[in-house]
Amino acid sequence: MALIETDVDVSKLVGRAMESLKFRERLALTGKWIAMEIYTPQTLPLPRIQAVGDSPADCARQLAARGLDPRRFEFSRVGPPY
Repeated sequence: MALIETDVDVSKLVGRAMESLKFRERLALTGKWIAMEIYTPQTLPLPRIQAVGDSPADCARQLAARGLDPRRFEFSRVGPPY
């Protein structure tokens, strides 16, 4: 359960950079965990959200289901945008 309820479907934020999110989208992620690829010179300059879940394990399962190696990602809990 999200800490803050909004009308945003957080699963639709996968593939977006945190910097590109609108305030209400960022607010919808508050309390959720996200997975973003660990930065390397070969990755995009703006890392993109690759999974959203209620725990790091939930994110890792989503990544593995898509054929991605969870060890190549960092997991962060999203705080409020203010």
